[in-house]
Amino acid sequence: MIASSIGLSILAIFANLAISAAGIDKSEGLWPTIVLLPTIGLPIGFILIFVLLIMSVVSRARAARDAGKQ
Repeated sequence: MIASSIGLSILAIFANLAISAAGIDKSEGLWPTIVLLPTIGLPIGFILIFVLLIMSVVSRARAARDAGKQ
């Protein structure tokens, strides 16, 4: 989910660069969504990376604590 969010946002950035270079009107069709996608997708991806990091640290701390009790 993290990789797909960030990967899709990066692809949308490249698509935005390509349509800007081609001179296509970005106000019609699917283009406004493609232009807005990195604004939403990248912060969500980075938040998910931090959540995964915190979950990993908590899990390792619990495992170490449980191993010390035996």
